[in-house]
Amino acid sequence: MTSMAKAAVVLLVLALANVPQAHADPKPGVLGQNSGGGTRVILTLDDIRKAKADAAAAVGKPGPRWQYRTRLNCSAGDTTGSGCATAAAACTNGQFQAVVLRRLVNADGSVVAGPQGIWTTWGVTCFPNELPGSNLPTLAMVQQAFREIDFAKGGLSIQPVGNVTLVNLPTFFQASWPEAGVGPDEIDASALLGYRLEIQPIVRSLTYVYGDGNSSGPTESLGGPHPDGAIRWTYTRAGAMATRLDTTYGARFRLQGGAWMTIPDTVTVQGTPVTLTVREAKARLYE
Repeated sequence: MTSMAKAAVVLLVLALANVPQAHADPKPGVLGQNSGGGTRVILTLDDIRKAKADAAAAVGKPGPRWQYRTRLNCSAGDTTGSGCATAAAACTNGQFQAVVLRRLVNADGSVVAGPQGIWTTWGVTCFPNELPGSNLPTLAMVQQAFREIDFAKGGLSIQPVGNVTLVNLPTFFQASWPEAGVGPDEIDASALLGYRLEIQPIVRSLTYVYGDGNSSGPTESLGGPHPDGAIRWTYTRAGAMATRLDTTYGARFRLQGGAWMTIPDTVTVQGTPVTLTVREAKARLYE
């Protein structure tokens, strides 16, 4: 080997030695299936924290370093229609499973030449928001969006009609919801960090407030009219009673049109009061 060739080999070795440790193919975690077909490396919390620490340590130093970005592990346009259900169901820590991509950049932020400068999938993880610059939806964000819905306030249909009844007469109550607001089984759609979020409120329980200090519930019964309605009350005194229906909503959600998932939360919405006049019947003798 000539002296020039030896020098070239030495320069090549030195150049490879300057590539950051993250440049080597990582072997974190184990191989697992993902919704896009094939296998991907599952990145553990330790893997993600090490990548975060390496990125922080590289700041202000010469040489290339990894740059990361993330996206939810959703199946866009697949035939199963799973959408982001894979991402929502895969994790138990309140985050959604994400695909982690990376590329190699120089100290000044410019992309290195060659395939290492192209965004490439590194793996999938349940800890995407540990990475710098990652900002993906979480279950906590979905729950907050659920709590902020303009829910329909429950109302009551009462028999006898006219919102007037008598002492010692069974009065029947039936649940109803107005068109205003998002009611049971309707859809509230919004965008959450660029992902389409749909939330469908579901009635978990109802409480019928009779206005005299008594109530029925929590119950799943919607009540009904005379004579078979399951929710009824007999008043023992006259007066103006501020009756109402309080609704405890649960919900399910989906991202990007995927499968529905249950939101582990409830919201209780106080109903609009309906004044019921209770009168005392008096017997009269006519001749």
